[in-house]
Amino acid sequence: MTNILVTGAGGQLGTQLTRRAADGLPVRGLTSADLDITDPDAVRDAVEPGAVVLNCAAYTAVDAAETDEAAATAGNVTGPRILAEATARAGARLVHVSTDYVFAGDASAPYDVDAPTGPRTVYGRTKLAGERAVLAADPSAVVVRTAWVYTGTGSDFVATMLRLERDRDTVDVVDDQVGSPTYAGDLADALLELATRPRVRGRVLHATNAGRASWFDLARAVFAGVGADPDRVRPCTTDRFPRPAPRPAYSVLSPASWAAAGLTPLRPWTAALDVALAELPPAYG
Repeated sequence: MTNILVTGAGGQLGTQLTRRAADGLPVRGLTSADLDITDPDAVRDAVEPGAVVLNCAAYTAVDAAETDEAAATAGNVTGPRILAEATARAGARLVHVSTDYVFAGDASAPYDVDAPTGPRTVYGRTKLAGERAVLAADPSAVVVRTAWVYTGTGSDFVATMLRLERDRDTVDVVDDQVGSPTYAGDLADALLELATRPRVRGRVLHATNAGRASWFDLARAVFAGVGADPDRVRPCTTDRFPRPAPRPAYSVLSPASWAAAGLTPLRPWTAALDVALAELPPAYG
């Protein structure tokens, strides 16, 4: 049975991976406090021969990265490269999680894996550089791009909408940014399936829940999902909420590469959201 190492196990995706792997897969989760992926000696000691490393460790503060490029580079380029060097040396397999931010966000049809990249933020540029560093250091590695990941807890978008539903009469949400909302639990299941498919190597894949929505659409679905009036969510444009890092206007990723690899397609985002909301502790719902 394949040993699976999850790095960045304290984040929303890493937590879902270690939770879901309790069904028999031997998974070891290491948080960023347990393992600094920029430390070559520590990484070398952590990566066992024949293991599958699911790298969820990353610098994800999109806005802060605009003024802290060194930290973003360390977390998104240097660390993944060190991991890839270690997996190549040990004969292990690396699955590295990346993002829709590697694209410019100006498309009108779902991005295929070979679509031209063109990140417009420091975060996106470092994630793209990280992809390239991983595949250069370990040509058998797999890069999995995803988008709009949530659990409904903490400070993610769905959790924020749940809080605002309780606190405000109405909420203004942008309707000119489109993507594929992705439940971290479904993404975790998809990555665990990939971990058990040793023949899937040396490629880039896209994995998101199926379908597309604007943030406005997602917010309305969250309100409806907890029995609130979705008309309390009002549409607005991105310029109402200026941010240091521009958000992609279009982030829909094509599922074609995932299906071509023989992997199970992720369900529609609406169905995934229903499950995510049903699984929340009472305090969140």
